[in-house]
Formats: sequence, C-alpha cells, structure tokens
Amino acid sequence: MTRESAGKSKRATTGKGNTYLAAVLGEAVIGASRTPTRIAERYRRLSRRIGKRRAIVAVSRTLLTIIWELLSDPDARFDDLGPNFYDLHTDPQRRTRNLIRELERLGHKVTVEPTSKVQSA
Repeated sequence: MTRESAGKSKRATTGKGNTYLAAVLGEAVIGASRTPTRIAERYRRLSRRIGKRRAIVAVSRTLLTIIWELLSDPDARFDDLGPNFYDLHTDPQRRTRNLIRELERLGHKVTVEPTSKVQSA
C-alpha cells in the first residue's frame, strides 16, 4: 500500500508479525551482544549508527536467518567468524582515510608516515 502526501511517499506499515518470536529474538540479541562473537560486533557497529532498538531488530533478523539455515539443512554447521571479522575484511587504506577524517573533524592536524611493519588491530 503506497501512501503519499504532497508528493512525498510515506512509510507503509507492515504486519506486526509474531510478537513472541520478536521478543525472544530481541532477548537473544541482547544476550549475544555481551559475547565475543560476530553477532555481538554487528550489534555494536549498528547500534552506533542507527540506535540500539533498530540494531536489535536488524541483528534479530540476522539471527533468525542463521537459525533458519541451521534448522532447514541437517548437514549445516555454524562457525562463528569472530569479533574481528569486520576489521579483517575492511580495506586498510579506507580505514586509514576514515580515521584521518575523524581526527581532522576533532581539530587535529594529521600527517601520515607509513612504517615498515604493519600493526594489526
């Protein structure tokens, strides 16, 4: 259902879904957010950007997808990718550029000199 007013489209409301499942998944996400896992790191990254409540919903969907895959395929196994998954898959040049921008926004002048040894986070 599309709703428009003055040429601007408004969000259409969706069905509420299973409130019991949503509550259980939310509790599971909050519990998982305190562990050293990829799911916890996903929650922390999202909550900084979009807020805690929306992050819980987003990570609940991720968790539900994992659960579905495990239940639907008897041969499937879950291997957690670890809390440093995102750090390992981020381009180092991009991360450097973002950190420099952030320091400059905070009022620091930054000069970068590469070292002979790359330090891991």
